[in-house]
Amino acid sequence: MANLKEVRNRIKSVSSTQQITKAMKMVSAAKLKRATNAVIQLRPYANKLKEILCNLSSTLEDNVSVFTQKRKVKNVLLVVITSNRGLAGAFNMNVIKTTNNLISSSYSKLHQKGNLHIVAIGKKAQDFYEKRQYKVVGNNNEVYADLTFENVAHITQSIMDAFVACSYDKVEIIYNQFKNAAMQVLVTEQLLPVPKSAQSDKKTSTIDYILEPSQAEIVEQLIPKNIKLQLYKAVLDSHASEHGARMTAMDKATDNAGELLKALKLSYNQARQAAITTELTEIVSGAAALSNG
Repeated sequence: MANLKEVRNRIKSVSSTQQITKAMKMVSAAKLKRATNAVIQLRPYANKLKEILCNLSSTLEDNVSVFTQKRKVKNVLLVVITSNRGLAGAFNMNVIKTTNNLISSSYSKLHQKGNLHIVAIGKKAQDFYEKRQYKVVGNNNEVYADLTFENVAHITQSIMDAFVACSYDKVEIIYNQFKNAAMQVLVTEQLLPVPKSAQSDKKTSTIDYILEPSQAEIVEQLIPKNIKLQLYKAVLDSHASEHGARMTAMDKATDNAGELLKALKLSYNQARQAAITTELTEIVSGAAALSNG
């Protein structure tokens, strides 16, 4: 009977867990829809701005802006974008592993010298690198509470100011790019200095714009806007990917709980049958003993 009670309690516990995972899946699906809409709405604007910038800067010098100037890399900043919460499968750990691989393959010497800094957007990355004594700059976990362009642009502006002040010579971002609910692609992109491919593309057809003020002035104004937009898009991509990964993880957890329930119910029925058989055997044995007496 003790075994029956134990199995019955486990069935109740797993059933409760299954209901929770179902609810979390539904919540993530609703949030995913809003996050996906935000990414989809931003992409045409981001692509058009990049196209205009490519056309305008194609005939200008490489050092048209301080944000395009390449320097000897002595200090590096990595912007690591994760989520504040877990229960999303390997979503966060994949970003952290990619960042660690990047550090070990490209910036291990700078890290040893103390010239590697990290800006974490998301509590998971913040906690991971602070516990391991990395040089983590600031705390940006609250950005997800009100995910707007202005709030992300505030983070980007501080990074841009530090780049202009030569605190960092190179800035890279690591995040999950959203493809669909079941697929996220890990991406490492150079944010600063702005890569040449993002400034000019020989394959891009040159459009003759009527400009006021000068072409150089407009490009100088567009580059900072494009930098801010690039980081904002990365955060939106990561945010949508988070909900997609969590929805997938909760779906798998629900299925696993269902399989476990089936196994537990089978064990319960077998234990119950064994208990009934034992009771019947005892009754028959007692009756036989009485008749023999």
